[in-house]
Amino acid sequence: MLELTNLHKRFGDVVALEGCNLRACPGRMVGFLGPNGSGKTTAMRSIFGLIHLDAGTASWHSQPISNDEHRRFGYMPEQRGLYPRMRVRDQIVYFARLHGRDAAEASQAADHWLDRLGLADRASSRLEELSHGNQQRVQLIVAIAHEADLLVLDEPFAGLDPIGVESLGEVVREQAARGAAVLFSSHQLDLVEDLCDDVTIIHRGRTVLEGALAEVRAASPSRYVHASVDSNSDRPWHEAIEGTELLWSRNDERRLRVPVDADPAALLAAAQAAGTVTFFRFEPPLLSDLFMEAVNDQSEDLAP
Repeated sequence: MLELTNLHKRFGDVVALEGCNLRACPGRMVGFLGPNGSGKTTAMRSIFGLIHLDAGTASWHSQPISNDEHRRFGYMPEQRGLYPRMRVRDQIVYFARLHGRDAAEASQAADHWLDRLGLADRASSRLEELSHGNQQRVQLIVAIAHEADLLVLDEPFAGLDPIGVESLGEVVREQAARGAAVLFSSHQLDLVEDLCDDVTIIHRGRTVLEGALAEVRAASPSRYVHASVDSNSDRPWHEAIEGTELLWSRNDERRLRVPVDADPAALLAAAQAAGTVTFFRFEPPLLSDLFMEAVNDQSEDLAP
């Protein structure tokens, strides 16, 4: 298990990390979320010793991470980390061998993954000749070709079309299924919700929410109503229920935040009394809701 414990890091006057905690367990996928500049990339780099922490520890199975263990990890940085003029297959073989695979194993892995991700015909191309999406595929292959025990993926799906997202997402799922711990950051919260078992949200360098996604959804102090009501009343129907907060409205549709103990039957009755109800959903928060709750609560706590 990967554990990041109370990480602190400053770059001059800039606070990058100020109490970041995170766990990634074998066989599970962790979505690492936060606004731009929240410290996600700095925390990920600390796993590989690429930055010197001011305080805190990064450990693997409760022990400091050694160089031998680093070779068993896979890393996909947000910024392109490969050689642009090196040929694709040569590059995959080269990095697989750096991670401890012999020449035959590295070649076999390169051919397997190039074929699997539809790049067999580009094996002899230089990386810079590939599209953005295909470069992303190569970057992922380099991270997984040695069958990493831990995968750390920084925005692996950025800029991909839906087909690319689906194909890379399937590969990442398989890595967790074979027993790898997978940690990845993304601003695509619906994708994280589909893929991840666990979630860690960081804001201003500090962890503000972490745990199994199903558990943190259930523990939220809020529930959400999404409804469409054709109402003839001048007064919005949801205002009849105490404690409701309108998040957005579009024509007859409303999305509301309500206290966790709100009575869905009373909400539905208020909607029906106002007009014709086309649909009505009472549900736990989406990951995007959890993100906004955590980040906004933290911002309020830090306000002067």
